Amino acid sequence: MTKRKSIFIYSKQFEEYRYPPECPFDVSRPGKVHEVVNSMGLLAGSGRSEVAPKPAEKKVLEKFHTARYLDVLKAACEGHWDTEALRMGIGSPDCPIFRDMYDYSVLACGGTLDAANLILSGSVDAAFNPSGGLHHAGPERASGFCYMNDVALASLVLAEAGKKVLYIDVDVHQGDGVLNAFYERPDVLTISFHESPWSLFPGTGFEDEIGKGQGKGYCVNVPLPIGTYDQAYMKAFKSIVPPLAGAFSPDVIVFEFGADALVGDPLAHLCLTNNTYADIIEILLSFNKPILMTGGGGYNVENTVRAWALGWSVLCGGDTSHYMSLGIGGVMLESTDWQGGLRDREFVKREQQAGMVLPAIEATIETIKANVFSIHGL
Repeated sequence: MTKRKSIFIYSKQFEEYRYPPECPFDVSRPGKVHEVVNSMGLLAGSGRSEVAPKPAEKKVLEKFHTARYLDVLKAACEGHWDTEALRMGIGSPDCPIFRDMYDYSVLACGGTLDAANLILSGSVDAAFNPSGGLHHAGPERASGFCYMNDVALASLVLAEAGKKVLYIDVDVHQGDGVLNAFYERPDVLTISFHESPWSLFPGTGFEDEIGKGQGKGYCVNVPLPIGTYDQAYMKAFKSIVPPLAGAFSPDVIVFEFGADALVGDPLAHLCLTNNTYADIIEILLSFNKPILMTGGGGYNVENTVRAWALGWSVLCGGDTSHYMSLGIGGVMLESTDWQGGLRDREFVKREQQAGMVLPAIEATIETIKANVFSIHGL
């Protein structure tokens, strides 16, 4: 692709929805990203455009979710909640019941599905739905602030169209809903980079979880130790993703861009700056395949907004060097008190931190190479 056709998916309708105030999942983030990138001129010209999503149709949602689950979810948000709903995770501490949960989820899924269909039609090469990335939901279960799984649905739609899908998840929490969906399939290669299951929800995603049956070797989990910083993270990413992507030769990439691995995120313990995300997107672009990018986690709102704005600017071919003076917060030594523009300053790691993190990551890389690479002829 010499010149990318990129779409940013957003609607003011999202601003009408709210999770309960005690819930860390803040749905204002996409609107704030939209405001930033619009002020930078990154929603028009040079092959860029903005598209308002359509709510997903129930028959499409049923490609992944059961009709029973969708009915129970809709009933719960209308005030009809029972023990069956609770068994499905609806009304649990991390998936509270609130009026907007069904309509928000349907619209978020619609945005990601619209992106998938535009990619299938050849209309766009890159798409970003910052309201998507709800990767924990299962066919009959709400989990981790996620009630419907837009990225699993989009991957299914792309695979049904005969496309080989490379799904990459950099949310700090393992993308369990998606990885489980394709655990026995070889047409969707799933790779999740996440904090170690020993220290973080959902408690799954160890190196030996590699798929089974025809899908053996097509599920890759990269658990990362507490304190993982940019250079160590990129060592893992560069060691694992380009070789597997080259062997798999995908037709399209689905990229779940949770930003909760940033230093200072209140729900996790990694130490990335958003420069790592920019570097990752550059690598994905080098594969010269269509990219469907979504949001995800990220519970320091200001830092997440900046990371997603930076990510979109890279994805759509913007030049971020002109926006270094944009003062909307930043990451610096686990604080957010500097005004440094979209890109973060370098995180200064401690020698002891490097001594603990790097050996663990190198061991994980070697384990994945031993368990997975030979299956792909590497």
